[in-house]
Amino acid sequence: RRDGMMGNIYSMGLALQALGSTAMFYAPREWDCAQAFSVVYGHDYRQPTAIAQVLPALVGKSYLEAASLECTASSEMSPSLHPSPLPTAPIRVHYSIINTLRGKHFNESISVRVPAGSTLLEVLQAAEKKEPDIFSFQTEQTSWGPMVVSIHGLAANPADRTYWQFLSRKDALQEGGQHGVGGAGRRGVKEPPSHPLPSIAGVGTYVPADGEHIRAVFSTY
Repeated sequence: RRDGMMGNIYSMGLALQALGSTAMFYAPREWDCAQAFSVVYGHDYRQPTAIAQVLPALVGKSYLEAASLECTASSEMSPSLHPSPLPTAPIRVHYSIINTLRGKHFNESISVRVPAGSTLLEVLQAAEKKEPDIFSFQTEQTSWGPMVVSIHGLAANPADRTYWQFLSRKDALQEGGQHGVGGAGRRGVKEPPSHPLPSIAGVGTYVPADGEHIRAVFSTY
C-alpha cells in the first residue's frame, strides 16, 4: 500500500525478509524499503512471534541464513536477575459479554479490580473467579499467544464464521492497550485458517486502563 504496509502489521516481518532476500530479482528496479521499515519502526511489537519475524529483517537477514550463523555464548549475553517489581495500586475494569447472534441471547456485565498493568487475560480470569457461572471462558494456546475460543459456553465456529470480537467502546483493541500503538483488528479471538493473523491485540498482551470498558461481542465475519 502507499503507506508502506504489506498485508497487516503482523505480516510485515516475513514480507520484509522475503523482499530483502530476493532483491536481486528486482534489478534494475530497486525496491524502496524506507516506507515499509518506517511502519515497523513505528509499531510497539509485543508478540514474541512477531518480534522474531521482524528482527532478522531489521539487520538485513532472513530465516534462510539462519543455518550459516555461528552463535557463541558470552558473559555479556548471559541473562541477569532483576528484582521483582513492587505491587501496584489496583484499577477497575468493566467487562461485558454480549450475544445477539446464536441460541439464547445474553448481555452480562461485571466490574473487577486488578493490579495496574494487568493484561486483558487477567481481567477475564478475575471476572470468571468472581462469577464463574456467567463469565467462564476457554482459550487455545497458539504461537501468537492465547486465543479466546469460548465465552459463557458459546464457542466460536469456523463453519458458521463466528468469533468473539473484543472492543473498547466501539473500537477494536490495539496491541499493548493504553501503552500500545496499532490499528484495528481482532487478535485474541478464535479465527479460521483463512485468517491466520486475526488482529493487532491479544488477550495476553492488551493492557486495559483504569475505568475502561471492554466488550466481548459474539460476531460473524
